[in-house]
Amino acid sequence: MSETTSWPGDSAASAAADAAHLVVHVVDDDEAVRRSLALLLGSFGHSTCTYPSAEAFLAALDGIEPGCVIVDIRMPGMDGLGLQQELKRRGASLPVVVVTGHAEVALAVQAMKAGAVDFIEKPYSEEDILRAVAAALTRVVDEQHQRAVTDQAAARIAALTPRERDVLRRLVDGWPNKVIAHELGISPRTVEIHRANVMEKLGCRSLAEAVRIALAAGFGEG
Repeated sequence: MSETTSWPGDSAASAAADAAHLVVHVVDDDEAVRRSLALLLGSFGHSTCTYPSAEAFLAALDGIEPGCVIVDIRMPGMDGLGLQQELKRRGASLPVVVVTGHAEVALAVQAMKAGAVDFIEKPYSEEDILRAVAAALTRVVDEQHQRAVTDQAAARIAALTPRERDVLRRLVDGWPNKVIAHELGISPRTVEIHRANVMEKLGCRSLAEAVRIALAAGFGEG
């Protein structure tokens, strides 16, 4: 019997290791703020890059390391909301945390509705920043994990023969072997053989595992 292959990022240790390789990008026109945030985050083990404007950050976007963004909602030129909208337009998967003043809650709510992970009101505490960064980086790790699961599942499905995919598709739809055999014009015994091959190639011990892999790959959708 085949051994079940582990999925990427299943353990808490793996998630922590993934987060350790991410970068917190700080975008603020105030040099003192940039420096203090970089020192704070660095003291808690976070890697940081700082940018004096939204425009400077966007100019470097193609080559930046994955992670999250902390951005002041009020800046000369493009503001925090504008940066968030531009990142979304470009399809950049960088969770955003916006920093706001007391009179800017409405803008912060607007940013949240547009997909920001969190907003932090000035004056903020170290705990506020660290909590928001942790939430943002957790989202990145979750997205990376899901992409890895999808890619691995698709690779396993690609290893199946066309007939094995025919059988798997119907298994995912909940069809019993006899009905699959009738539909495909083959014997129930042949269906059993194809089913066994599917389980072997997918590295599954149960039909539930095979269905999980198929669904992760988007197999049979539509």
